[in-house]
Amino acid sequence: MSQDFKNLDMTMMFAIHDALRRELERIARITARVDEDPRHVLSAAVGWELFKKFLTIHHTSEDVKIWPVMEAALAGRSSELALLADMEAEHGVIDPLLADIDAALADRDSGLERLTGLTDTLYTKLGGHLDHEERDALRLMDITLSQEQWADFAAEQRTRVGDDSARYLPWLLDDIDAAKAAKLLGNMPEPLRNAYENDWRKAYQDLDIWTPRTASASR
Repeated sequence: MSQDFKNLDMTMMFAIHDALRRELERIARITARVDEDPRHVLSAAVGWELFKKFLTIHHTSEDVKIWPVMEAALAGRSSELALLADMEAEHGVIDPLLADIDAALADRDSGLERLTGLTDTLYTKLGGHLDHEERDALRLMDITLSQEQWADFAAEQRTRVGDDSARYLPWLLDDIDAAKAAKLLGNMPEPLRNAYENDWRKAYQDLDIWTPRTASASR
């Protein structure tokens, strides 16, 4: 979704959203398979853990550094505040689904019956939220937040990713268009780019994140 933003650089925001959509598609394909129990794949593959972690980091960073700041700036503007309330409410629906899916994965009796419905709901709710945010909320962010506030949000995400940058950056750039990858990497410090090119990308590829670790290790 292309928009003309005048104040804030939304490149990373769109990259994160695209990565989440990519993983939603992969999860949907896994749960639709009939040749292998999807509970085994989601439980034993690194992909599910990375998806949960990076989605939670993204949402928590918005909850801490975006919505409260905008609410204060937009006090008294009912329609804008209603949009922010919708964003927070959508987070409140999506985030508990991760725990519900984990519970289904651990349930040997009825977990398989519940899993497809839960992952379908996650696909619908998270996909709808990303579309809603891009369609309406990003424009409001662009005209409401200062460069410093936007930088605070980016810093919050980096802090929460922490030592997992070695997996986060390759995950973000997984299967991305080459031009978009070049743009993202071009905005990063040279040591970070070098680490990605020389070490992180290969290590991430070796993880084969949607292959169960037991099967991967046995090859």
